[in-house]
Amino acid sequence: MAKHLDLEEQEQLAELKHFWNRYGNLITWVLIAVFGSIAAWNGWQYWQRTQSVQASAIYDEVERAAQAGDTARVERAFSDIKDKFGATAYAQQAGMVAARVFIDKGNTEGARAALAWVADKASDEGYQAVARLRLAGVLVEAKSYDEALKQLAAGFPKEFEPLAADRRGDIYMLQGKKAEAKAEYTKAWQAFDERAEYRRLVEVKLNALGADPKPLAPAPAPAAGAASGAAKP
Repeated sequence: MAKHLDLEEQEQLAELKHFWNRYGNLITWVLIAVFGSIAAWNGWQYWQRTQSVQASAIYDEVERAAQAGDTARVERAFSDIKDKFGATAYAQQAGMVAARVFIDKGNTEGARAALAWVADKASDEGYQAVARLRLAGVLVEAKSYDEALKQLAAGFPKEFEPLAADRRGDIYMLQGKKAEAKAEYTKAWQAFDERAEYRRLVEVKLNALGADPKPLAPAPAPAAGAASGAAKP
């Protein structure tokens, strides 16, 4: 009986050796790939968390400097977060804060540079759109109308399209191009939600150009009784 069991065990071991000799390398590499992917994912997650924490700390410094009105500190902190953590949302937010401080302090070039960086480098379409709109405003203040129109010619997310059209209309008005301004204001008015307060402002601009964007309402049909009464001699 013992010899029979020994023979069975030997056969099983032989089969196992044969299986491992045939598939062992493949199984090993599959396991390495699986566990390597898990380790890489965990490492990526850890790196992302670390980046976010460090970027958050620098963004807090940007905000504190902005509240203190310290332009030099804002510039240093923004440069730091831009260079080290430019791909994070904190860097994009820092760019918007820095631009606001620069505008308040009359540093137009600094504001233009900060907004241009956000418009070009931000991964979020919303930040890009807001940066382009604000940059266009800064350029308009500097009377750089053609440059402002170039910023507004870029693609905008749907919810920002009416704002971009309204800003283009303003620029055309400043250039004395009333027909182009009217066309852009009309686009903006049509794109805004009917309940939007901003739509009323655009309507005022159109009225000032002698245009009424609202379609003419059809005259009410006369009542049947009144029509028949009027037909009687």
